[in-house]
Amino acid sequence: MSYHLKTLTELRAGLASRAFSARELATCFLNRMATHDGALNSFITQTPEQALAAADLADKRLAAGEEGALLGIPYAHKDIFCTAGIRTTCASKMLGDWVAPYDATVHQKLNAAGAVMLGKTNMDEFAMGSSNENSAFGAVKNPWDHSAVPGGSSGGSAAAVAARLVPIATGTDTGGSIRQPAAYCGITGIRPTYGRVSRYGMIAYASSLDQGGVLATSAADCAVMLQVMAGHDPRDSTSANVPVPDYVAQLNQPLAGLRIGVPRQWFTSGLDVSVAARIDDALLELEALGATRVAIDLPDAELALAAYYLIAPAEASSNLSRFDGVRFGYRCANPRDLNDLYE
Repeated sequence: MSYHLKTLTELRAGLASRAFSARELATCFLNRMATHDGALNSFITQTPEQALAAADLADKRLAAGEEGALLGIPYAHKDIFCTAGIRTTCASKMLGDWVAPYDATVHQKLNAAGAVMLGKTNMDEFAMGSSNENSAFGAVKNPWDHSAVPGGSSGGSAAAVAARLVPIATGTDTGGSIRQPAAYCGITGIRPTYGRVSRYGMIAYASSLDQGGVLATSAADCAVMLQVMAGHDPRDSTSANVPVPDYVAQLNQPLAGLRIGVPRQWFTSGLDVSVAARIDDALLELEALGATRVAIDLPDAELALAAYYLIAPAEASSNLSRFDGVRFGYRCANPRDLNDLYE
């Protein structure tokens, strides 16, 4: 059966009704990974044995009458989230064989929800890139056009979801690393507000900007996964201690009264005409559904990129200094001099 063509809502309904099992579902997607990922290189690590064991456990929970938004649903992790017993590389040779001794909070939450991890996806090294060509494990191809890039740094997750190798995947976003690859691959990505998703166990690039999020084929699927991932975590000092809205319940609310701000500064000569037209089409459709378009000003928008390139590299320099080969990272076994050690 073509499980990979179903929405997350349809997959949840099929599992709940026992129309198919979590093992059947996991096997379908694992087979697609084995068949198609060789050309895409969207995964760094595939975990078929662990996935089938998790699927069997999900089937037992389903048979016992348990319900859950992600119970038995396959997914992939961006290889920046720590997973105990499974290597976490950040697409870098420095962490090529590093196995975390603990789970990231996001991974703990998804495990508790009964989601079935199929593997860990490729990315730009240490999340520093926007094309997914900068990986020690090779570049990722865009599933729609193998001569094109999938975007980055969450390009592996975006490519895997777009190719229907997994229905949903995690990503991280510091300066567009979920939103841009989602756009390049024709899927949906959401970067939550900073502090909404715990960063504990998520390897840092720029700590004041990094945020975990979701890539999926629709906004509805993103909402389901974000509902599980979001929430306060005392182990992350930047985690927001505020209630999590019911994202799923808000999906089908009427748009009457909703005001959509459209920054004038973003619609300039630098914006491709075809992109501007597609944005306008979307706004017209939202207006037809009852929303109101409001032109707004962001007078300092042109300073955003300059600020980003001051903050992000400075924080990256601090965060990456820990990978010196003493406690973390690759270390040359028999260096002849400092040059050998650094290279």
